[in-house]
Amino acid sequence: MLSKDEIQELSRLANESRRNIIKMVYNAQSGHIGGALSAADILTTLYHKSMRVPKPKGRPGYNEQDYEKRDRFVLSKGHASAALYSALSQRGYISKEDLMTFRLFGSKLQGHPTLLCPGVEAATGSLGQGLSIACGIAMALKLDENKDGVPPQGGDIRTPNVFVLMGDGELQEGSVWEGFMHASHRNLDNLIAIIDKNGLQIDGCTESVKSVEPAADKIKAFNWDVIEIDGHDFNQIYDAVEKAKASKKPAAIVARTVKGKGVSFMENNAGWHGTAPNKEDFEKAMSELKEK
Repeated sequence: MLSKDEIQELSRLANESRRNIIKMVYNAQSGHIGGALSAADILTTLYHKSMRVPKPKGRPGYNEQDYEKRDRFVLSKGHASAALYSALSQRGYISKEDLMTFRLFGSKLQGHPTLLCPGVEAATGSLGQGLSIACGIAMALKLDENKDGVPPQGGDIRTPNVFVLMGDGELQEGSVWEGFMHASHRNLDNLIAIIDKNGLQIDGCTESVKSVEPAADKIKAFNWDVIEIDGHDFNQIYDAVEKAKASKKPAAIVARTVKGKGVSFMENNAGWHGTAPNKEDFEKAMSELKEK
């Protein structure tokens, strides 16, 4: 359970991320706002409370041992990259000035994450592939843990966790279910999948495009632990991740969210999936996301 002060700080950071997202997409006149805004509270909680995020290489306080023990994050819904870049900026991996190069030619901050950007673990964006990538990373970390056949001695010996953030529209991809099956077969208990269930995709309502319900029950049938939460409640996000870390199985967190969260005219509006705001929209959105 988080304290009031912790929740207040996470709320401030999430609001800052939403402001960054709007600025980045407006400046580039290109990008995906709706799904980035829906994921902002989840990413804020992960990067500031739940994941091991070490000091970046080349920065004061960097420690190679800490860096090797870092938790890994894969943004399967790569089109929501603006939310990830904002979180990485808050943790010192990229500068605030770099955020304004988002989607510009030659930038490290491409429309979908690439390994050019510090802090990005995998190039993603082809939907339905992130879970399989995360499975591979989780398997490799577990193999490294006992590569000499002897458990590591002393200190913190926990295998790093691998987090993957997916969209609910992605669950329409068959490769996702292969990933769920593989993770269970390999007992990847260091793998945590978070599904940003905002109910909308580029073509409209996910239920109309291709229903995947009951999604939670289907994932459970693949022998995963499943936790359903409000994806905008910091306490619920944090508590769910802590439970997932303690699970002896792969764990999935199904997070109910609002597409375009935080900006009234963008909320629950599929039209803002990949639309850049004009000057009037930008000013209205920024006025609603006043600095805290």
